[in-house]
Amino acid sequence: MIKKDYYEVLGVSRNATSEEIKKAYRKLAIKHHPDKNPNNKKKAEEKFKEAAEAYEVLSNVNKRNLYNKYGHSGIRGNNTSGHGMNMEDIFTNFGDIFADAFGEGFSNFGFGRSGQNRVIKGSDLRIRVKLTLEEIAVGVEKKVKVKRLNVAKGVKYHNCPSCNGSGQNIRVTNTILGRMQTSSQCYACSGTGKSVKNVPNGANNHGLIKEEELVNIKIPAGLTEGIQLKISEKGNAAPFGGISGDLIVLIEEIPHQELKREGSNLHYDLYISFPDAILGAYKEVPTINGKARIKIDPGTQSGKTLRLKNKGLPNIEEYGHGSLFIHVNVWTPKKINNEQKKFFEKMKKNENFLPHPGNSEKSFFDRVREMFS
Repeated sequence: MIKKDYYEVLGVSRNATSEEIKKAYRKLAIKHHPDKNPNNKKKAEEKFKEAAEAYEVLSNVNKRNLYNKYGHSGIRGNNTSGHGMNMEDIFTNFGDIFADAFGEGFSNFGFGRSGQNRVIKGSDLRIRVKLTLEEIAVGVEKKVKVKRLNVAKGVKYHNCPSCNGSGQNIRVTNTILGRMQTSSQCYACSGTGKSVKNVPNGANNHGLIKEEELVNIKIPAGLTEGIQLKISEKGNAAPFGGISGDLIVLIEEIPHQELKREGSNLHYDLYISFPDAILGAYKEVPTINGKARIKIDPGTQSGKTLRLKNKGLPNIEEYGHGSLFIHVNVWTPKKINNEQKKFFEKMKKNENFLPHPGNSEKSFFDRVREMFS
């Protein structure tokens, strides 16, 4: 399924300011909030998530720059099935916007201002993954070992005794205007309404323990060095039933021994001998997926560039592949034997041998062949 352009989703131009993007998102959030569409909640929720996904990218400077340059592939990476966030993600990440838009008590999806307990999100983890050009060309799945915090076995969470699971401490005071009730976040549970019991050895106070886990990473073809992929909820776990953080994967490229990369194009320096340049030849050159046989025409000059279409890397911004550019260099030997030396001295002395307006190109090549035979 092809994702819609994020700017079209929010109804803003590509030059929209951050305030215009926020305003557009708030408007859509109000319009498509499931609570305001009781007769068509499923469709409304999809539109709601779609707008939130667009806002998540366009409201972040780094993500917006990557999206503008590489499109959906550069941003979403591993979030290829459906929307990348659930309703809890949205209210946790963008709570300040919903507070302004909906007012107190509008949502029942875990937003703290409506009296719900605070939802904790675990911290993100970051790793680097090195890829060869061959892997970048086709995309690859990598299995990497990640040390992340998980809820330890045997840990049980109970209602906080200080706030009785509400996440709030209620205080009643007598004033000249009568009895006033105020509430504040519970200091004992930090607003989660939970406490932990049966903490095993090696776990922290929240019942989390560091464990090594094998994580499968799907890397799309055509990525460039420096792109970051996000694998949702593969970072550190959160205590008290919270949401796990994300795993951020930074892509690094291993330089190829023979090919040089420039975007989706590849470059190769081919060195040929003087006789090959004069007489022509067939040469094998490396490509990203094997070898290719190319023709060197007679009389090829040093510095000539040959192009093999679609022999480069996939273009992440559009369809198709880049090209392989072959830069021909005529190799001049530093040492020659006596026979070769006499040959080139004969060439140097024979002015009629060298091509000039009075000699045809065909007769020039014929004389070369005679001298080589």
